[in-house]
Amino acid sequence: MTHIITSLCLRDSSCVEVCPVECIVPGKPMKEWPWYYIDPETCIDCGACIPECPYDAIFEEGAVPSDYDAKGGEYIARIGLQGRYEGKNDQGQDVVLDCAKQLEAGEIVDLTEDIQPNYQYFTDGVGYDALDMPDDESVEAEVETEAEVETEAEVETEAEVETE
Repeated sequence: MTHIITSLCLRDSSCVEVCPVECIVPGKPMKEWPWYYIDPETCIDCGACIPECPYDAIFEEGAVPSDYDAKGGEYIARIGLQGRYEGKNDQGQDVVLDCAKQLEAGEIVDLTEDIQPNYQYFTDGVGYDALDMPDDESVEAEVETEAEVETEAEVETEAEVETE
């Protein structure tokens, strides 16, 4: 049985570094796939990722709780949530999730809803192609740069027309 990364994942990435078969992939684009995902076809069920996760977001598939009892202060990240999480991953890089919610102590969350997305990411999502994609922030920066270049070109063209 495979391991599952749940919505308690805040993209720390330390799990990726210890996976012996490299089956843990960051979700991209983050607005659609906010956490990391384990390929169920490749996972060898070694469990090396579990103790590395500082958010306790990884479970054996059969042990994903349907009644997770929040300690209070932890976050979940799911599409449709309106809150924001800002932090850093294990490499000191900024992590910003715009679909997060901070849980209250005693709040009960069904984490079994997170099982299917781990499968879907590799069938319907980008799966391993995410490893060749730029980070979401890089994509936004590239789009802004292209827009700035186009605007500068338009200004130069208008200036040339006015001088003629």
